[in-house]
Amino acid sequence: MHPVKKWLTLAIVSSALFLIVVDMTVLYTALPSLTRELQASSSQKLWIINVYSLVVCALLPGLGTLGDRLGHKSVFLAGLAVFGIASLCAAFSPAPVWLICARIVLALGAAMMMPATLSLIRLTFDDARERSFAIGVWAAIASGGAAFGPVLGGLLLEQYWWGSVFLINVPVVLLTLVMAAAILPRREGNTDKPWDVLGSLQIMLGLLGGVYAIKEVGKAAPSYAAALLALLVGAVFMTVFVRSQNRQAQPLIDFRLFRALPFSSAVAAAMVASASLIGMELALSQHLQLVRALSPLDAGLLLLPLPLASVIAGPLTGFMLPRADKAQVLWGSLLLSGIGMASYLLLYDAGLAWQVASLVLPGLGLGAVMTAASSAVMLNVPPQQAGMAASIEEVSFELGGVLGVTILGTILSAVYSATLVLPSSAGALSNAHDTLDAALQAAGQLPGALGLQVAQLARDAFDRAFATVLATAAGILLVAALAIRQLHQRERKRHAARVIF
Repeated sequence: MHPVKKWLTLAIVSSALFLIVVDMTVLYTALPSLTRELQASSSQKLWIINVYSLVVCALLPGLGTLGDRLGHKSVFLAGLAVFGIASLCAAFSPAPVWLICARIVLALGAAMMMPATLSLIRLTFDDARERSFAIGVWAAIASGGAAFGPVLGGLLLEQYWWGSVFLINVPVVLLTLVMAAAILPRREGNTDKPWDVLGSLQIMLGLLGGVYAIKEVGKAAPSYAAALLALLVGAVFMTVFVRSQNRQAQPLIDFRLFRALPFSSAVAAAMVASASLIGMELALSQHLQLVRALSPLDAGLLLLPLPLASVIAGPLTGFMLPRADKAQVLWGSLLLSGIGMASYLLLYDAGLAWQVASLVLPGLGLGAVMTAASSAVMLNVPPQQAGMAASIEEVSFELGGVLGVTILGTILSAVYSATLVLPSSAGALSNAHDTLDAALQAAGQLPGALGLQVAQLARDAFDRAFATVLATAAGILLVAALAIRQLHQRERKRHAARVIF
């Protein structure tokens, strides 16, 4: 392929990837205004955020394999079209249920495109150094785009209504469609490869059951029976899925790949990095707007060091990887991310310069993690399994996002509800223990000093919940870094012992 076309291919798939990952987080700064205008409940808010990543990761294994079967260009173009139409529907949703449905269709388009983005890079770049750099750019877009979502949301909401965060996708989709049809290389797929629809449904139902159980436990008044039932249903479907895949000659997910430590540790690192980044951003964007009373634009700008650092770290890590110890890069990047997250926990009330510096550290670490993980996943499988490998890597990223929003979002809600104590003189305030938005709305209807007192108590409770989320995210990153380091050291010792004997 001509060198110019190779880099244009990278630009096209990166543009599509940017749309996909931005839609995971662009609603964070729009959430307060969206909640007010659509009258969304706390549960609906989490589903509006969560359903996108959940459906994407559930569909990725099947649609990644479909790309191997039909050709990645065809599936990519179809996914772009679906994504554009769904963006238009989401922008003009009149109610929370409509928006949730539009987000499901958006997820379908994203799941069609996402494996193709990484697979096309794997198949287009033959030179090892160019391929590592291209994967670094891909990873920088994946992590930086997710971190940039709240910034873009803030910029749009300064002038337009919340639906603009979806409407802006449409012109980008149209331009990318035209360029992709003309430039992307068309490689014939393997039509002998089966497409397992049943397997995709099994993994979707398994994930839905698990996520619903976690969400139910985090409610102010949870139904433990419903949570247990959902968990059991999810576990049954996941067990059936794993057993059926192990019996198939050409499975959606070849679980034998996970026996190789470089592959399995990379998948785990990508999941942990994504969960920490997206869960932290969900909490931080609300904290900046609802506790510090910043505008969506100011909140987005304060977050900007995180995606900028991530975008810089991705290509640099990709350039360095062919000459570096890949395991050290992986766990070292996780360690840097954890230290950065912990530093922000200590400094988020400090001066602006300290806040910026403490956001740069996790940005650098997370950008490097995604690059190292993506390279390890894609380069440890043969080219004919590029679609499967891409879908596994992206499932880890999207599932990490789901877990980050679900677990850290649940911790945020649970700690807020548990620590909010209102004065008896305020009476029974509707939904004040449900969300900070509701508490501030209720406080605005109370007289003078009492209203100010209720608002301050609610903000203090949310601040405690926010600090808990940061501490949890930092702990997850640090534990993951140390665990991966320990596993790789044991593997090297075993390998050295086998060589000696």
